[in-house]
Amino acid sequence: MTVPGTLNFRDIGGLPAGGFVTREGVLFRSGNLAQLKDDGRGALGALGLRRIVDLREDDELVRDPSLIEGLDIDTVRAPLFLGSTASFFTHDVSLADMYRGLIDEAAARIVDVVRAVLADQPVLVHCTVGKDRTGVTVALILAAVGVDEDAVIADYARTETLLPTERNARVVSFLRGLHPDAVHLEELATRSPAPVMRGMLADLSDRYGAPVEYLRAHGLTDAELVELRRVLLRVR
Repeated sequence: MTVPGTLNFRDIGGLPAGGFVTREGVLFRSGNLAQLKDDGRGALGALGLRRIVDLREDDELVRDPSLIEGLDIDTVRAPLFLGSTASFFTHDVSLADMYRGLIDEAAARIVDVVRAVLADQPVLVHCTVGKDRTGVTVALILAAVGVDEDAVIADYARTETLLPTERNARVVSFLRGLHPDAVHLEELATRSPAPVMRGMLADLSDRYGAPVEYLRAHGLTDAELVELRRVLLRVR
């Protein structure tokens, strides 16, 4: 599936969940929508999207506003990072540490994202690249409805294969000029390694019993989880 002008766009349909599979055409994920033109807007419109959940901060919206004019799609803001995304490069944090911080500091907002997905579909969840904030929240949604762990991890890791080589080279070159000694720069900008997601899910299991229990611990109800499964899953 391609939507011209988007980065890392995909449908999460078709993932195994025991005797079920995720429905096609219900939940989509991507990077930002700042490069859309008429053909891209047409492609989005053809999907029947009813809601967009934007995980970016204010400064990112100002710099790269979504070009969705003319589309009758409700947009919900759910910024997940506290502070500037640039700080992760400045402090040279690892992806694993970034995700641990996101899990610990943005739990209420992550539950808000799950509820925003639950409230209306088809729905698109996106951030700037569709890699980290989107990767974490979509992974938690998939884990919550019982998608097989290996499939959750593979969907996350797939992002790395969808980021254009020229884009990666350009971004890394720019960031390296700002942070010449940063160890984790390329990982933060371009990577979605399966072991990082596997480690995040294992950490949630260690601390909460299971990733879904993390969502329960921060307010998601059993009734909401039942409805989420109904919305996202179909029998194989």
